[in-house]
Amino acid sequence: MNKQRIIIQEMTSRELKNQVWLTQMIWVIINTVLLIFLVDIAEFIALFDWDLTEIVLYGCLIGLLISIINSWMIQVFPKETWDDGGINEKVFREGSKLEIVLLCLVIAVMEEILFRGIIQSVFGYWIASLLFVVVHFRYLKKPLLLVSIIFLSFGIGYIFIYTSNLLVVIALHFVLDVTLALRIRRKGEWG
Repeated sequence: MNKQRIIIQEMTSRELKNQVWLTQMIWVIINTVLLIFLVDIAEFIALFDWDLTEIVLYGCLIGLLISIINSWMIQVFPKETWDDGGINEKVFREGSKLEIVLLCLVIAVMEEILFRGIIQSVFGYWIASLLFVVVHFRYLKKPLLLVSIIFLSFGIGYIFIYTSNLLVVIALHFVLDVTLALRIRRKGEWG
């Protein structure tokens, strides 16, 4: 058994969720500092376009499609190929639906502001997409998860290039995370 799994098993669901919330607060600080020093605020604000057609078509529907593909992969491939060390299962198995929705929303907003709104806008598509993969380091030792996060990262980056709309990629990220998180809560595990 690897160290990560042992640490995760020793933590309660609440302790692990607190760590996730702490991570999101760190993202808020990082995003704020980077916004102040790297980004033209007017250009950044212009990335939030309330085009509902775009948000639904390129955000929500693509997020649902990716979620369906992930659910299929979970059914087809053995658990050891897609298990992230028990983190997602432990974070989302317990708690209210509202808590899960809020956590998924905050994660989607913070990560997409950082990776698409700041890093991709300033340093480009490749750097943002690769950094997104690296930040999800717990997937790096699992080939199926690694391929999935690479496709997801570059796909979200491309959709951001295509739409220039942060709300689209936030919606996509949120829909994907919340559907998988609610699946875990409902079934008690990924499968």
